[in-house]
Amino acid sequence: METLTANQAKTQFGDMLLKVQRAPVQISRNGKPVAVLLSVEDYQALEAIKLRLLQEKIEQARADIAAGKLVEGDALFSSLLNGEFD
Repeated sequence: METLTANQAKTQFGDMLLKVQRAPVQISRNGKPVAVLLSVEDYQALEAIKLRLLQEKIEQARADIAAGKLVEGDALFSSLLNGEFD
């Protein structure tokens, strides 16, 4: 992935728009990555993947509920806070 500084992104905006049609472009400020620019097609594909994963999680949750696989709320939140829950 190509990286541009924030100043380069500002001064080369038109060129940057052409570049993101081929591949994402990372923007950095003070040497640290702060943003990634994507084409509309890449963004829409990413959103579609996120939606599909959420729908799969909902379907799995419904199946778990129907099968009686339940978790108490306190146990769930505890495992989430401890990074133990998938």
